[in-house]
Amino acid sequence: MGQKLKMMFAIIMIGFIGFILGAVANFLYVQVFPAITEIFPQIFASEWIIWGFTGAFLAVACCLIYALLP
Repeated sequence: MGQKLKMMFAIIMIGFIGFILGAVANFLYVQVFPAITEIFPQIFASEWIIWGFTGAFLAVACCLIYALLP
């Protein structure tokens, strides 16, 4: 029974971490990146650059979270 409880806890934690990462990505897209595009309009003129930075951030965050899991 203890092993199933650990597996369920791990799945819940992964879901919670995914929720937090999604909320952070939304906040970055809605609040932070528009301010940056006003400051640097030439660099961030393409929308794919913003999503590229978001994906890179999420990839690094997921790797760090995976490395910290027991």
